[in-house]
Amino acid sequence: MKDFKKYYIIPAPPEDVYLALTNPLTLQLWTGDKAEMEAVPDTEFSLWDGSIVGKNISFEPGKKIVQQWYFGEQEAASIVTIKLHPGPHGTSAELRHTNIPDEDYEDIVEGWNTMYFGALQEFYE
Repeated sequence: MKDFKKYYIIPAPPEDVYLALTNPLTLQLWTGDKAEMEAVPDTEFSLWDGSIVGKNISFEPGKKIVQQWYFGEQEAASIVTIKLHPGPHGTSAELRHTNIPDEDYEDIVEGWNTMYFGALQEFYE
């Protein structure tokens, strides 16, 4: 199991970034795929038409999202925490993803950098 942590600068206020990550209609706008999401703890979500699935753990509107991502029959929970900080160029999004299966690590990191935060940065530019 591996962990990944990185900061991304999104050229939008934290409140807008939070909505882009939690509102299913906005998610579909910047991902281009079907999204099922509800900013309610203990609800399941599906992004990129089912490519990413998991359970929502907690929300602090405009500030923080915590989710569990599912990787098959994995025993240790893979937890994604996104903290949103206001900055001079918009939002500094602090990502921490724990317990990524070794065989999925490179694909997950690439996905965070291009499909997830890379696409979100392009959406707001």
